[in-house]
Amino acid sequence: MPRSPTPDLAFFLAADTHDALCAWLLELQDSRRASAHTVAAYGSDARACLAFLAGHLGAPPNLADLAATSLADWRSYLAHATTGGLGAASRARALAALRSFARWLERERGLALPALALLRPPRVSRPLPRPLSESDALALPDMAMDEAQGAPWQGARDAALLILLYGAGLRLGEALALNRGDWRDQETLRIHGKGNKTRMAPVLPAVREALSRWIKVAPPAGSEAPLFPGIRGKRLNPAVAQRQMRRLRVAMGLSENATPHALRHSFATHLLTHGADLRAVQDLLGHASLSTTQRYTAIEDARLMQSFQKAHPRAQARATLAKTEAP
Repeated sequence: MPRSPTPDLAFFLAADTHDALCAWLLELQDSRRASAHTVAAYGSDARACLAFLAGHLGAPPNLADLAATSLADWRSYLAHATTGGLGAASRARALAALRSFARWLERERGLALPALALLRPPRVSRPLPRPLSESDALALPDMAMDEAQGAPWQGARDAALLILLYGAGLRLGEALALNRGDWRDQETLRIHGKGNKTRMAPVLPAVREALSRWIKVAPPAGSEAPLFPGIRGKRLNPAVAQRQMRRLRVAMGLSENATPHALRHSFATHLLTHGADLRAVQDLLGHASLSTTQRYTAIEDARLMQSFQKAHPRAQARATLAKTEAP
């Protein structure tokens, strides 16, 4: 029997389903190198669905039971998840997990789940990313130096981190995962992103200067030490960086949307605003799908429409007429 990342599945699954599910999760983990977060999320989604089916069908489902499920069975699961408070995005992720499992069953066990393929995923409305303005993104590092608390070197650390997030478009976790030996005043950084994917991020001169200033005042450490340490020398906790960002946005009067991840949104949005190629931005961000990167073009489209509404004579005349006709 394969080792199981989720041993509690055995409580409500038939033995063959349990073994197949564990083997699928292990393939995600070992062969497809999915992140630990993805494996855990897919396992959790599978647990919830198959636990429902055990009650719905009256017994722990074996593989033959899964193959015999109808479209009504799967719709019942989605209805149950909705009633239980699972949002559309979470339901869509659960369905993606189940379909991944179904594809594995067909490939590895020769077992098809045709009804599951007919189930339509819920519509998910994804909000547009909310970037900072260029001036605010550029002012944040200076404010971090002014608002530094604790050891004198913390201001330089926070400023370098913020400049790196905005200047290279990194996720917070990607930046905090860097070690001291990863930085040697070079023009690129090797980034280990989501799903264990590696990409090269260009390092702008301003980012190089900030990182070099930080290294000069940073506490001495070896090449395997974190590039951005906390006060005790261990890797900086993301919650600490997020808390510092909250202090900065209060000091600058920014909205709650000003988070460390908003600097990644700002990086992409500002590049596209100034004419960068969409494919190039996709590579810089490490997006697997171009459609994910295209969300940033919608931000610029919305801004253009706002400018049009404010500036075009026809739009102005219509707005004036609406005001005069209002009771």
